[in-house]
Amino acid sequence: MSAADVILSVDQLTVRFDASPPLLKRLVTGAPRRTVHAVEAVDFEVARGSTFALVGESGCGKSTIARTIAGIQAATTGSVSFMGVNVAGFRTRRGALPYRRNLQMIFQDPYASLNPRWRVGRIVAEPILTHRLMARGPALDARIAELLETVGLSPKDAAKYPHQFSGGQRQRISIARALASNPAFVVCDEPTSALDVSVQAQILNLMRKLQRELGLTFLLISHNLAVVAHMADRLGVMYLGRLVEQGDAGQILERPLHPYTRALLDTVPDPHAPRRGRARLSGEVPSPLAPPSGCAFHPRCPLADARCAAERPQPIRVAAVSVACHAVEEGRIDAPTRRSINEKSGDAA
Repeated sequence: MSAADVILSVDQLTVRFDASPPLLKRLVTGAPRRTVHAVEAVDFEVARGSTFALVGESGCGKSTIARTIAGIQAATTGSVSFMGVNVAGFRTRRGALPYRRNLQMIFQDPYASLNPRWRVGRIVAEPILTHRLMARGPALDARIAELLETVGLSPKDAAKYPHQFSGGQRQRISIARALASNPAFVVCDEPTSALDVSVQAQILNLMRKLQRELGLTFLLISHNLAVVAHMADRLGVMYLGRLVEQGDAGQILERPLHPYTRALLDTVPDPHAPRRGRARLSGEVPSPLAPPSGCAFHPRCPLADARCAAERPQPIRVAAVSVACHAVEEGRIDAPTRRSINEKSGDAA
């Protein structure tokens, strides 16, 4: 991927949170400081006009990465280069504002992300007014009407409040707001998880249609592998704050290499083989307050050995995929061909 094709580059991104007890309690009890290792040394790039998806269990750091890229959460170390500028390095809202116009976000809960006291017209107009793209008046009203029509709503809906809409319609309002500033990049944090399955398909098809027509680039955060198969060009699989596998989405979904990726894919029902053998995970996800040594997945991995417990695996290239796994490096794991996710669970379309 050439530098001109890259719109977003994440380099060694690390995000940690201080979870220590208050100072007085630490002095009295002698309790140590505690740090949540939410994201650790994550690297990936997103090409213009493509969709890069991040998947993994709840608490693996997907949404923390999304919030850091969007400027909501500060990075501890590392950089987030958006359109050639390190947006993670901004310390003031004014300095980041010109770049944030090109980077918008669609949140998971379409109701909680909309101000219930504002009419839809004001909600959609907010990015336009914040970035001073237009002044109030007939031209702005026409732009709001155009945006609502673009996402399949009526211009008359601008006079209504969020509570007057269904969940799918509210998410369409969120998409209209995200498009209002003509962004180049949209972060989609579980945009369909709060919606019914039939409504999910409508929203996903709308997003793909807008991507084709407007040339948008998406970062998609999801735990639904059927959604990822329908939307993603490239895929990153996260476990306990680290990327364990990333690359071409089709190749990963059909020929997963990392044991954790295989376990995730085995959770997808396959009506063609209801009694097939599945990789079962034992144990619990380790605490990010005290991540394991070596490979973070080794306490639950059926292929783990002494090296996995002692040495953190470095990413290696296998065809169009990068994977961090000693078992893959040493040839202790095969790469079976699987039925595609869309064949298993049905295409979102």
